[in-house]
Amino acid sequence: MYKSTFLFVIAWFAGLTISTAQSNFWKSRDAYLGQTPPTDTPRLFAPKILAGNGEFSANRTAISNDGKEIYYCTNTTWKSNKDLKVKCFKYDGSKWTGPVVLNHHMGGTAFSPDNKSLYFANADSAGSVFTSTRAGDGWSTPVEFFSRNYIIYDFMPTISGNKYAASNGTWAKPSEFKQWRFSVMPPSNADTTILSLGEPLNAPGFNGDFFVAMDESYMIISTKEDDRFNCELYISFHKKDNTWTNPKSLGPLINNGLAHRYGQYVSPDGKYLFYTRGASEKDCAIYWVRFDRLLKKLKEESLSSAN
Repeated sequence: MYKSTFLFVIAWFAGLTISTAQSNFWKSRDAYLGQTPPTDTPRLFAPKILAGNGEFSANRTAISNDGKEIYYCTNTTWKSNKDLKVKCFKYDGSKWTGPVVLNHHMGGTAFSPDNKSLYFANADSAGSVFTSTRAGDGWSTPVEFFSRNYIIYDFMPTISGNKYAASNGTWAKPSEFKQWRFSVMPPSNADTTILSLGEPLNAPGFNGDFFVAMDESYMIISTKEDDRFNCELYISFHKKDNTWTNPKSLGPLINNGLAHRYGQYVSPDGKYLFYTRGASEKDCAIYWVRFDRLLKKLKEESLSSAN
């Protein structure tokens, strides 16, 4: 009796230690590739580490729930996806290894809520979403998750099972970019319905790049996009009546000057915002900025003005 109780306590303590160690990784010096964390002013993420010669880092970042896997994309030009790659770094317990090419001709990487699947946009199939599942220490070869006869762009799943995307849906031709809308799909893949999230989340013009929180509490959108792809990052909060607040600017430190801003992503610990910024291919790169304090401030302002 005493021995079994003692072993149980030891096992419980060991499990607690492992769990605590995993959660503390976010606060360790090794988190985020060992990079010095940014303040409220955005800074380049891992300069000279992410991209190889002739490449730039871009698109949405995706980080595992324990912080020990980082996925992102590289490309050589905005005009083609022939060189688009998904790359990754992994922390092996003592150091980061990578970057390793996970797959070619895919982008828009997103984790499932349980981190057991990765979803990708296929550069050659605008209406399809592909997925890989964990296989040992790696991932299975991507297979088609579902396909639609309309655009599925920037696909993101959520805890509820709702799936978010930008799309031309049933209301516009794929080539009518200014008719694309931030949209939501039901949990069942058998249901081909896609619904625009409507106004005020969608503004006149192109509505394509976004990030939605796993609990659907907010969305960060690229908006006010001009013909040269310059745009700004705004945030909208989900209200109790299932509508969204008027999008609010993330402020002048993030929206500093003309540039294309896309691939927005908030780290699983909620502390940092990642996004791709570039006025051209030459200066296109992934930036990161402290976000938790800004999120709290903007949420209070948006929801108080909405009531």
